[in-house]
Amino acid sequence: MNWSPMTIAIHIGMLIAFIAVMAFFQKRRCKQPKIQTKPKQSAQEMQRIARMRARKLNVPLAEMTRPESFADIIGQEEGVRALKAALCGPNPQHVLLYGPPGIGKTCAARLVLDEAKKRPDSPFNAESLFVEMDATCVRFDERAIADPLIGSVHDPIYQGAGALGTQGVPQPKPGAVTRAHCGVLFLDEIGELHPLQMNKLLKVLEDRYVRFESAYYSPDNTGIPQHIHDIFQHGLPADFRLVGATTRRPEELPPALRSRCMELHFKALCRPQLEKVASGAATRAGYVMLEDAVRRCALHAQSGRDAVNIVQLASGLAHDDGRQEITRADVDWVCRICNYTPRIEFYIAAHTRVGVTNALAVAGAGGQGMLMEIECIATPGTGKIALNGLVEEEELNLRDRKLKRKGTARCSVENVLTAFREVLHEDCSMYDVCINVPGGMPVDGPSAGVAISIALFSAKTGYLPDNFLASTGEMTITGEVRPVGGVREKIHAAVAAGATRILVPTANYEEDFRGFDAEVIAVSHITEVMELAFSKNGCLPLAMRPQLSESLPGGERPAKGTQAVPAV
Repeated sequence: MNWSPMTIAIHIGMLIAFIAVMAFFQKRRCKQPKIQTKPKQSAQEMQRIARMRARKLNVPLAEMTRPESFADIIGQEEGVRALKAALCGPNPQHVLLYGPPGIGKTCAARLVLDEAKKRPDSPFNAESLFVEMDATCVRFDERAIADPLIGSVHDPIYQGAGALGTQGVPQPKPGAVTRAHCGVLFLDEIGELHPLQMNKLLKVLEDRYVRFESAYYSPDNTGIPQHIHDIFQHGLPADFRLVGATTRRPEELPPALRSRCMELHFKALCRPQLEKVASGAATRAGYVMLEDAVRRCALHAQSGRDAVNIVQLASGLAHDDGRQEITRADVDWVCRICNYTPRIEFYIAAHTRVGVTNALAVAGAGGQGMLMEIECIATPGTGKIALNGLVEEEELNLRDRKLKRKGTARCSVENVLTAFREVLHEDCSMYDVCINVPGGMPVDGPSAGVAISIALFSAKTGYLPDNFLASTGEMTITGEVRPVGGVREKIHAAVAAGATRILVPTANYEEDFRGFDAEVIAVSHITEVMELAFSKNGCLPLAMRPQLSESLPGGERPAKGTQAVPAV
């Protein structure tokens, strides 16, 4: 083919034009839009922001009463001590904190980290951060576009990728787990975390670094900066200690998370502790809170935060009237207008009654102990059993199956009746038995078995039990007393209610129970229960005692009034 000079010139011109067009579009693609802001306008905005920052409201009372030292955290001495043991040593652990809201879990974790920084053998130092996040507010994208907890990769196709994005470079963005490196990540309400986020978090806890992936990353791309190569090849460090707080029950959290953490329990505040919180809040607010007002505030508050809120509004009433005292009338008005309901508290009756005894239970999110009465009436009849206040039937959800069975409280009554017939030789088949738990709350669980046996024996024989005795424990059909849960909390509730003797299962007994302001007695058999419940008042008939002696395992009867020794 012959090329004329004219043809060659035309082709060269077309090539030059094509190169020029391509260069124009490439330059336009790389050019970033710039926001043109006038210097005068920017200065005005800065002045406006500075004026906004200069204006502040007074600090709210809730912030004024926030604990600043361990002494300010009321009622959680054991929980704080356990948290120190978990975090302040040379090998700090991941921790899960259980407990109701408003009792100081967050403040305790922050103060414990500050304490750990002072320890010479602690891996935490002055650079260790306390990174706090609320699991209910962690917003993430399932495509990994945004993940403030774990971290994400900003791929070039997304808006706002910047100069590196226009060059096709993926950009890793660190999350809270990386910001907490060599520090503490406090994840509040960890039980509300999305399952996808939970699985990612568990992987980070296992590896102690975050691995990023992107379809736009190539290890052979020389245009990617070296630090981004390093992040994709080795990950970002995330060696922190997790402190997760939750108001849920332990069984509601994933077993994989629980197995990686130490589980600590912060307890709900009792009335004397709430009184300290209310009194301290009033003092910090500059008011004097009268004694009866403090008691009323503690009676209606369910947590320390509730007590502070009641004091805050009551102090506003006093301020409007020009007073420096917060009275009971102020607190009553606040509780009425804000619908604060008083807590139910039971105290041991001053006089003894036939068929009535004191049982111990736990209730609420914090597993708070409580004392309750059990009443029993046994009259000649046909063997009918009536239960008031006890759960008679319960439903179980087992994956795709639903099962119904007798409630454990009703089973406790039937176990006691069988033990009476087989062990004590007291047949109740010719009696109509009615058992009642006053208060209106449904009662379930096997731990009322010991108390039911005391109430039933008193109702059938007419003998008076020791009214200052409280008990807990499961009763079997052979008369054995089996262990139950929440014994320590139950003992605290019994002491606060005025009990002088407390019966607990032998398997639950601990040596430090001797430090309580009541005699804690371990029992293992129904015969021991009857001896301790009725012999103190001389109510147990002499004819019954040899029978009890024969019913005891091994034919031995404990000395009257002595404390049983727990089995090792």
